[in-house]
Amino acid sequence: MRLPSTLFLGLLLLSIGLLQSCSSLSPTSSASKIPVYAWDGGLNDKTDDEVLQTLSDWKAKGVDTLMYNGGQDPADYARIGKLAEAAGLGLHAWIPTMVQKPRPELKPEWYAVNRAGESAYDKPAYVPYYTFLCPNEPGVYQFLEELYTSVAEVEQVAAVHLDYIRFPDVILARGLWDKYGLVMDKEYPKYDYCYCDRCTSGFEEQSGIDIKSVEDPTQVQAWKQYRYDLITSIVNRLAEQVHAQDKRINAAVFPGPHSVAKRIVRQEWDQWDLDQVFPMLYNDFYLEDVEWIGEMTAEGVEALDGRASLISGLFICPDPKSKARQPDPENHGLIPEELGAAVQVSMDNGAAGICLFTPGRMTKKHWRALRRAIYR
Repeated sequence: MRLPSTLFLGLLLLSIGLLQSCSSLSPTSSASKIPVYAWDGGLNDKTDDEVLQTLSDWKAKGVDTLMYNGGQDPADYARIGKLAEAAGLGLHAWIPTMVQKPRPELKPEWYAVNRAGESAYDKPAYVPYYTFLCPNEPGVYQFLEELYTSVAEVEQVAAVHLDYIRFPDVILARGLWDKYGLVMDKEYPKYDYCYCDRCTSGFEEQSGIDIKSVEDPTQVQAWKQYRYDLITSIVNRLAEQVHAQDKRINAAVFPGPHSVAKRIVRQEWDQWDLDQVFPMLYNDFYLEDVEWIGEMTAEGVEALDGRASLISGLFICPDPKSKARQPDPENHGLIPEELGAAVQVSMDNGAAGICLFTPGRMTKKHWRALRRAIYR
């Protein structure tokens, strides 16, 4: 049966429209792609060819921006940044903030002190690298300002990324208690910072309260707020300096902010003058499921109220087959069957993208699951 010419033309146009619609959802279309960031490091000692091959591979698999931990030398970020640009990736310089190894330019008295009177300089909590500085020390801020400004000046760096911008965990995430043999049902003196003379005298001058004479300092809300404000102040001052270089600034933060970050690491990050926040939504650390990732994303987006965008940080399981047998939560994380759902609940609850920790932990099945999830 011969179709009328007008009907034939209509069906032809409809077919073309459907093909164009399907094409717009294909992996070759960037317009419908969820932004993907990735935390990683360890490239400084590799050759240019090795770095370019690695970064090009990640780009082909869906990564858009590398959050690169390359130390503190601006020259390293310039080199890796040029290679990232050649691979089609953006580069953010990922540099720890309050955690700094002792060195001559950092005085021992600049390190944070716990309620037991121990300094993180020589008696750090939990692990040897927890050498936290005190955010109340003028010399600490000056050191950090010079560091971040020098890196922000690098042409290839689109943004600086603050990490460990907090106090030590006064309470560990529940999934880590067994690892460290602890029951953290309250704030114990060994993990409660900072009680240095500058912090305690500054609080007394502000509030009239001698916190060292209080029977239970953990119940003094003004003392908690004082320490939130110390971290907020250092972030916002750094943000002003980085923005003056016409660069963006963002940070890796704990979930929340209200349900977790404020409670366990003194981060009131919804008050920070950042362009983006990257909550580390590592659900296994909190003995939670994938739906919790969506809940924490929603809480963060609501708290930010449009002042900054939120990127959901997702923790990848490096060996899915052995996850159930691994006692250390740091060997847990999202298996391939969970990754797509984690991306979906993040985006459904207002995230502006996702960040992988780390591409090196991704298996072939992870990459396939990611590819299905990020093209809408």
